[in-house]
Amino acid sequence: MKVRIVKVFLFYFLVLINICFSFETQKYNWRNVKIEGGGGFVPAVIFNPTQPGLVYARTDIGGVYRSTDSGKTWVQLMNWVSFDEWNLLGCESLATDPVEPNRLYIAAGTYTNSWTSMNGEILISEDYGDTFIRVALPFKLGGNMPARNMGERLVIDPNKNSILYLGTREGNGLWRSTDYGRSWSKIINFPNPGTYVEDPNCPYDYMKYNPGVVWIVFDPSSSNFGEPTKTIYVGVADLTNNLFVSYDAGETWQAVPNAPTDLMPHRAKLSSDGWLYITYTNKQGPYNPDKGRVYKYNTKTHEWVEISPMSYNDCYFGYGGITIDPTDPQIIMVTALSSWWPDTFIWRSTDGGTTWKCIWEWAGYPSRNLYYEMDITEAPWLDFGNKNPQPPEVAPKLGWMVSCIEIDPHNRDNMLYVTGATIYGTENLTDWDKGGKVRIKVRAIGVEETAVLALVSHPDGPLYSCLGDLSGFRHDDINKAPSYIYRTPTFASSTDLDFAENMKNFIVRVGNVDRTWNPDVNRIGFSYDYGDNWFQASSEPPGVTGGGRVAVSADGTCVIWSPEGSNGVYYTTNNGSSWQQCSGLEGGGYIVRSDRINPNKIYAFKNGKFYLSTDKGQNFQLVYSGLPNSGNFKVAYTHEGDIWFVSDEENGGMWRSTDSGYTFTKLPNVQKAASIGFGAPKSTTSYLSIYTYAVVDNIRAIFRSDDEGTTWIRINDDKNQFGCANADISGDRKIYGRVYLATNGLGIKVGDIEGEQQQTQGYTLAVNIQPQNAGYVIKQPNKTIYTENEVVTLTAYANSGYKFERWTGDVELTSATITVLMNSNKLITA
Repeated sequence: MKVRIVKVFLFYFLVLINICFSFETQKYNWRNVKIEGGGGFVPAVIFNPTQPGLVYARTDIGGVYRSTDSGKTWVQLMNWVSFDEWNLLGCESLATDPVEPNRLYIAAGTYTNSWTSMNGEILISEDYGDTFIRVALPFKLGGNMPARNMGERLVIDPNKNSILYLGTREGNGLWRSTDYGRSWSKIINFPNPGTYVEDPNCPYDYMKYNPGVVWIVFDPSSSNFGEPTKTIYVGVADLTNNLFVSYDAGETWQAVPNAPTDLMPHRAKLSSDGWLYITYTNKQGPYNPDKGRVYKYNTKTHEWVEISPMSYNDCYFGYGGITIDPTDPQIIMVTALSSWWPDTFIWRSTDGGTTWKCIWEWAGYPSRNLYYEMDITEAPWLDFGNKNPQPPEVAPKLGWMVSCIEIDPHNRDNMLYVTGATIYGTENLTDWDKGGKVRIKVRAIGVEETAVLALVSHPDGPLYSCLGDLSGFRHDDINKAPSYIYRTPTFASSTDLDFAENMKNFIVRVGNVDRTWNPDVNRIGFSYDYGDNWFQASSEPPGVTGGGRVAVSADGTCVIWSPEGSNGVYYTTNNGSSWQQCSGLEGGGYIVRSDRINPNKIYAFKNGKFYLSTDKGQNFQLVYSGLPNSGNFKVAYTHEGDIWFVSDEENGGMWRSTDSGYTFTKLPNVQKAASIGFGAPKSTTSYLSIYTYAVVDNIRAIFRSDDEGTTWIRINDDKNQFGCANADISGDRKIYGRVYLATNGLGIKVGDIEGEQQQTQGYTLAVNIQPQNAGYVIKQPNKTIYTENEVVTLTAYANSGYKFERWTGDVELTSATITVLMNSNKLITA
């Protein structure tokens, strides 16, 4: 047992308090299972104007990333955010200091509505984001609210960097700090905090909120360095009175004369020759603006000029990002924010917006001329499985929700732009002006911004994931981006997945589909080759609106589905050609799981009651009452009827049943538990390792038990808390100590015991031995394969058969096969 010593300063006396925990700790190394490419909306990238290579990316639910190589690779700065303060992972805005580049400021807060009670904070770093000082704000911030595409709301005065401004939502107006963000005061005389509300009658609690003050731009030429910048422009989410200026460092404000109305200022840039460029939308975004314009305003003569790349009548989107070449103020670029079909638009002008060239143009419908080349090698799934798109669409697409585009202030050939799924960029931007093609690549390597809903570690090796917005992946190698996303059917989000324990190639998954746009896609899919190929059910049970939960009998002959929306739980024995309702379960909304040993046993839970079927789901009986109303459970894969239930309720915890649910025993040392999973045991005589995201001794953390829950080992630390990571957890079925964690916005985390030699990802193989009558023995994975005096040829397949990680004997690897030359009695260890 370890003792934690906490030093507490109280009334200037040093007090030592010894706190004894009932758990030990173990050092783990944490990283991401690589999806690469991001996976979610990145509203903005922000280059530091004075330090080459330094750039930050803010995400809507996944924290902030830093790059020191101009956006080629990224590191996460906010893994330290705790479960209780998950709201900090939404980044409303971000500022990197032009005077002292080590200074970084983050306006952190995800929602302004009822989904959180937590106010926003300003996170202040003096070491590029390695550590932070936290400053509480008296209002909420909305990093994942509508209008998160606008910005930037948080800015640093380039002439006097102790001064910062913050634009806020919900009528809270414009705020200022004069002490490097340590304290803030509201600018009382700012004229308009914003009145726009997109849908005040919205039936759900999201679209009826005010975006407020959305960006601030300084004119550094208006003051000397070391003095507050006098001229400041501010854009507000308002359709009538939305652009303001101060000429006295924020003391007084006035409306900019003749500013456009009926549109909102989305983003703005001030050129070195005195033009303020502004993109406009008719709605807040990021999804739905259907009109827009681009204007430039002469800050010296007060002249307005419309420079929209497309006429207002032809425009069916709002304009998003805008950027200016660092060496030539006449070179500007603009993006469409909300053009979904056939693609987004990116324009470039070399004459201040008088003329434009688009990155693609029509060549007689449906043909298009593309003035770019697309490379998604490092994240090949970004084609979203659309291998043969219908013209005029192409795959991969340039993007959508392109709210920000930035030319590197230190390298005019380097450009980054954001999308709803990733960051793209190029390093040969100026070839555009020479008639060459721009080479666009994935520039989100290291960004892992996915909401993970379920994880399954397969005994034959792959890790399967269910993701929000991205459907999910089969990860054959956790250190490489997956080749493709789940497809046919492709879900908007996959919600659950299971495989048959005794027929491991059979996989079933369920998910959500927008039937308005995809009327022929059913919400359940099947695979008989480990998820390499899928087919959908030909029918659904009545009333289905979402994926819900699914279970497969251990022998793979029956699938039990508890879909969202349906007033029942159903089973099929013919892969969804027909469905029968399970008897004994009232209504829908159950969690269903299969016994991993006995193919006849299926379990179900709802509202504190536990049910058992002994005929593959045809009939259920209530076998236990008295569990907490909400919770989850999983079934251990080494013993029949071995069930572990967890609940994160106030009086929750962890329970175990060893008799198929007839009785449950509560573990005394777990106060709450959100998830549970199993992995390889510590030794051949040990019980499975158990992993949980739980509260033990009032500490919420990630724990492992090697002795059936008798004692627990904390395996994360305060630097690795990962926000709200309560959806799922799974140990690795083959590697002891390895754990996979589902996070909400930070991707799939994988942890390994520090200092232990971890096995590398191996090959997945099918055995082809010639001659067929050779004397050999083949057993299941984790056993041995051996032969005497024969040459054994093992032909490599991507998705089936045997996975070998260590070898004895001499190994020769070719592009097609692995040939193992064996001596007598030598063993191949799987």
